[in-house]
Amino acid sequence: MTSHELKNISPSGGELDGPADYRDEMNLARLGKKSVLKRNFGMMSMLGFSCTILITWEGIVVTFLQAFQNGGMAGAAYGFIVVWAGTAASFAMLAELASMAPTSGGQYHWCSMLAPPSWMRFFSYVTGWLTVIGWQATFATSCYLSGSLIQGLIILTRPHYQPESWHGTLLFWAVVLFSVMINAVGGNVLPRFEGLILFIHILGFFAILIPVTAMADHNTGKEVFTTFLNEGNWSSQGLSFFIGLVGCVFAFSGGDAAVHMSEEIENAEVVVPRSIMLSVLINGSLGFGMLIATLFCLSNIDKTLNSPTGYPFMEIFLQATDSVGGTATMGAIITTMGICTSVGMLAACSRQFWSFSRDRGVPGWRLWSRVTSEKAVPVFAVGLTATVACLLALINIGSEVAFNDLVSMSVSGLYLSYMVVAILLLYRRCTGSISHHNGHEDMIVNTAGAKLVWGPFHIPGILGILVNLWAVCYMIIIVFFSFWPTESVVKVTTMNYSVVGTFGTIILSIIYYVVRARKVYEGPLVEVDNL
Repeated sequence: MTSHELKNISPSGGELDGPADYRDEMNLARLGKKSVLKRNFGMMSMLGFSCTILITWEGIVVTFLQAFQNGGMAGAAYGFIVVWAGTAASFAMLAELASMAPTSGGQYHWCSMLAPPSWMRFFSYVTGWLTVIGWQATFATSCYLSGSLIQGLIILTRPHYQPESWHGTLLFWAVVLFSVMINAVGGNVLPRFEGLILFIHILGFFAILIPVTAMADHNTGKEVFTTFLNEGNWSSQGLSFFIGLVGCVFAFSGGDAAVHMSEEIENAEVVVPRSIMLSVLINGSLGFGMLIATLFCLSNIDKTLNSPTGYPFMEIFLQATDSVGGTATMGAIITTMGICTSVGMLAACSRQFWSFSRDRGVPGWRLWSRVTSEKAVPVFAVGLTATVACLLALINIGSEVAFNDLVSMSVSGLYLSYMVVAILLLYRRCTGSISHHNGHEDMIVNTAGAKLVWGPFHIPGILGILVNLWAVCYMIIIVFFSFWPTESVVKVTTMNYSVVGTFGTIILSIIYYVVRARKVYEGPLVEVDNL
């Protein structure tokens, strides 16, 4: 069948509604995939989705303690700039790949198209599991932080409240339930929800920044930009600085979220790269502004670090406003954004898992790859993702410290998956293996064993190589230090167990690959005939 004969027929066999549907269906078919999800997201709703997944200005105040203890005020400020620059390069690389192959699979699909044929299946499989690890940990961490923020607000407003670990677990489950409800409805609910949250994200920034900076006593510029701390008692301030970077990195976590929603976005090869790059620009600007404001308004350091709420930013807001009600209101804005972010994270996490199941990369793939025909939502993948998060919440009852290591596991899992594809992309662009779009749409491209073609978003020439190289160097640094504990004297309470979780899951996935997956996993399956 020719491209002309496919004019009104989708690769899935259904009729197309118009030129935009035809274009999106054909672009996905060129990657070898049938379209089974509804394209409900446009540019603005996807920008809202990308921005509110990152929520950098909210995340930087929530994870403020880690950057401050290892780095101090100056370390937090300079560390944010380093992370912002590294994240921008990393996101540019993700945007290029998303423009080439906008599928829900993301990293494992890109790995299959970039890796040498002899290693394609294994590299793609391991990268898929790294992404699964990273996103499951990111979603669980988001729900945990949201629940603990609610507990912090209760402690702030009810001093006699005695927090228990199981309280946090119940609040965690409530956030998961809310996320499932929004995701299970389907249709235009999620895109409209994300658009609304983008409005709160921007408005909330000014609602907090203005009163805090106007009412607080300010530190001097010299104090902010020259005061370093090494609360972890590391051998050098430089080492302490790099360990403190992880807090800033987590505030930018989830840059590939838009990628995993690609099959639900109109004109994905253009919209996804734009939303990724705009999100790092918007969130980086807001995050840096909020961090600098927080540092200038920090007064009593000891009291801040020992806040009974567990969150130093609440104490900073309280010292600035001298109002419990005002602090609770500002804290509620950040908490609301955290809860709403979990909704988008569940969507991205479940789509990635659904796509990996579609290509037979996980046990029970037949069930997890199902999509409800009436709502076009992978409800089984959504349900499994939520169930895994609820089971992980039980860890908090036994050990809050062990659960906190999910933050590092989130960073290590996602950045390891980014690093694999970034190295492969750097190799391909240096060897000239990727050609420019030639206008022909009657061929399979950018999948395993097919021709590599740049998408609409592409950083050309030596600049692209330099950006890609900086992204690889940055990722190596971040992954390396994500496994370090926050203190040099390692005890049970300060040990970073993320290395156990990350590499333990990798080892189990490799065992499953040897025993079973290598017989059924061929990389991304080509579901349509050559066009």
